[in-house]
Amino acid sequence: MDIATLQNANINNLTTARTAYDTLATAFGRHVEDWQREVADRLGGSHWTGATSDKAQAEIKALGAKLQAARQELAFVSRALADAAEGFAAAQAHLISALDDARAKKFTVAPDGRISWDNEPSSAGYAGTGAEANAREIGKRITAALNEAAHADQEIEQRLSHLSYNASSGTGLDSATVQADQAAVAARDRVPAAGSSPDDVKRWWDSLTEAQQQRFVLNHPDQVGNLDGIPAVARDQANRITLKHSQEDLRLQLLQLGPQPPEKIAGVNGAVTNPDFMAWDAKNYDLQEKLKALDAIESRLTGDRLQLRGGAPAFLLGLDTKGRGRAIVSVNNPDTADNVLTFVPGTSARLATAPGDVDKADEMVKAAKGADASKTTAALAWVGYDAPQNLFPDAVRDEFAENAEKDLARFQTGLRTTHEGAPSHNTLMGHSYGSTTVGFTMRDHKVPVDDVILVGSPGVGVDHAKDLNIDPSHVYVARGSEDTMIKNAAGSSLLFGMDPMDTQFGARHLPAGSTDHSHYWRENSPSVTAFGEVAAGTRKAG
Repeated sequence: MDIATLQNANINNLTTARTAYDTLATAFGRHVEDWQREVADRLGGSHWTGATSDKAQAEIKALGAKLQAARQELAFVSRALADAAEGFAAAQAHLISALDDARAKKFTVAPDGRISWDNEPSSAGYAGTGAEANAREIGKRITAALNEAAHADQEIEQRLSHLSYNASSGTGLDSATVQADQAAVAARDRVPAAGSSPDDVKRWWDSLTEAQQQRFVLNHPDQVGNLDGIPAVARDQANRITLKHSQEDLRLQLLQLGPQPPEKIAGVNGAVTNPDFMAWDAKNYDLQEKLKALDAIESRLTGDRLQLRGGAPAFLLGLDTKGRGRAIVSVNNPDTADNVLTFVPGTSARLATAPGDVDKADEMVKAAKGADASKTTAALAWVGYDAPQNLFPDAVRDEFAENAEKDLARFQTGLRTTHEGAPSHNTLMGHSYGSTTVGFTMRDHKVPVDDVILVGSPGVGVDHAKDLNIDPSHVYVARGSEDTMIKNAAGSSLLFGMDPMDTQFGARHLPAGSTDHSHYWRENSPSVTAFGEVAAGTRKAG
């Protein structure tokens, strides 16, 4: 595919061909219906019996099946033409947009895609000091548009060749062939199942044209937005759609909840708490809490909180309002960042607490920039699991961490799968019970991370850092002198294996000062400064 061919292509010809084919298919369908009604149904309703009748009826039935198969195969051709028109139109639009931007920046684009420009500052055609970087970006867009068109061209050729063979060979009249073709068409409209391998998901996503990708984002945002292996920009777009839908749904549920019932009702021995009030109050609190969190997340994505954070872009990589709710928010794009840190919060983490966890991610991005301003760091608040909601009895149990392992490991793999260019420096951090979740995940899975940070940890399920499947010199621990939350009610020792702060555990200690359990991320604190250094890969030994 070359620039001139795509730029000058008349996409309307494909649309016209599809319309003509639809007319043919509709007429054929009417003939099939007429034949069924006037021939097959009449014969079936007759009183003709005997061996000859049985043979004729069987032949008529077989012919009817072939006609229905042919009708379906015609529909497959129409769908192939529609997909091709959509794919070529998107590729052409992207090419024209890139060429228009090239002209606006005073670039000359050769027929083979090479870009040239005037470097003379005194010239009227001077392209400016940023010409080389701008040219690279436009060149990438042109190449992407041509590749997109080539992909659409190859796909339509394969699909039409297959359907043409079915028609010419007669195999398209066989019900098994039609079923296989129908399954292939259905697969084009099917998102991979939740829990699929990020590599498999990425291959599926890359096999789609940009127009097809956009259709999946718009039609299946709840699935696309939560699927590891899909690039961050697409997940963000899908989840912003889900965010809007979720806000509307929560507001509707609040309206449907109706007025507050009386708090007290008469009982045998006087006034007692009204069970209807208790149920209403719990439901109202849950809905209000979730709606407030969604509004805060939206503000971080597009509103006041975005401006308060200096305009650092945020990406919504996961969202679910069921149960306690989940949210995954990244400050900066993890697919293009040099460094990527994933933060796993602990006890009481849920959708309602996610905005506060995003604030922590913001502080770590700021700290990482202070450690190395030459590189970009993305920090993610991963409220992607069902965390314990109370210290006792929930936070002393293993199953919350065990249930999160596969999801967290797959998410980390997905970050590697979708990252562009050279591999990023990836850090996995857990706070409180979140560190237990991180530890269990590292212990039981080969997680592709470079560093691990355990903050205010009650233990991570192992007795030595080497058992986390990573070089112990890349395991960091931090605990403030006022952090006493990790001890149980009786004041006994830690719950999940050896204390990570113990020198025998083999981890490297980070400064935390006198902070308590909840304030490691205070701006410019020793702890958050150290977190930024680890995230940026600049933390020195000692």
